[in-house]
Amino acid sequence: MTKLTGMAELIRPSTVLPATRTPISFLTSDGLRLIGEVAKPSSGDLSIGLLCLHPLPTHGGMMDSHLFKKAANRLPEMAGITVVRFNTRGTESEQGKSEGSFGNAITEKEDVIAAINYCFEVVGVKSLWVVGWSFGTDLALKFARDPRVKGLILLSPPLRFSTAEDLEFWSQDSRPVIALVPEFDDFLKPDEARLRFAPLKQIEIIAVQDAKHLWVGEPFVYRVLSEIVKVLNPAKLPLPTEY
Repeated sequence: MTKLTGMAELIRPSTVLPATRTPISFLTSDGLRLIGEVAKPSSGDLSIGLLCLHPLPTHGGMMDSHLFKKAANRLPEMAGITVVRFNTRGTESEQGKSEGSFGNAITEKEDVIAAINYCFEVVGVKSLWVVGWSFGTDLALKFARDPRVKGLILLSPPLRFSTAEDLEFWSQDSRPVIALVPEFDDFLKPDEARLRFAPLKQIEIIAVQDAKHLWVGEPFVYRVLSEIVKVLNPAKLPLPTEY
């Protein structure tokens, strides 16, 4: 694997690589202030952006859910990607609590729209992909329809809140949708995912052997981050395992 600099150390769950990290807040159209963080490459290159939509907040999901925190800790330096994370309404993390209360994947529409606008209009990213994890995949399918978004990456999609109309929209839209489905997912395993996503004609379903819904363990983190980079900036593969 490629080493980034000098004396190398193994990349561990706690590894934080260089980036310009800035706390952010922004308002939704219904007047709620949401909090988050932007992690930009130290070079200042804003050509590639990734907006993260976190798992279910009523079950502990937040902007610091481990895959997204590790994406923010690593991908700006490893892959030149600007990572934007935020807490949806009523969600709390170490950075603070976003205003409002959980909206059952209904009022979160305004959160997603506001976050996408913030990525383009304030952060200034040139190209934006949206990645959702679990509940966040439903938010992506339902609400990340802004034509400036390049496509969706879905991690452990449960298809709990998404409807047939949502799948039909993306099928007709034809932008890329990539789903990473764990072999041992708690909600939607690969074979069922292929059936339920059938209306979305261009979806690429990647079954990940031995993985579970929460992607615990460095090999699974590495796999997820590698699949993200394969879509957003494939020239940066393979990702280093040392720095």
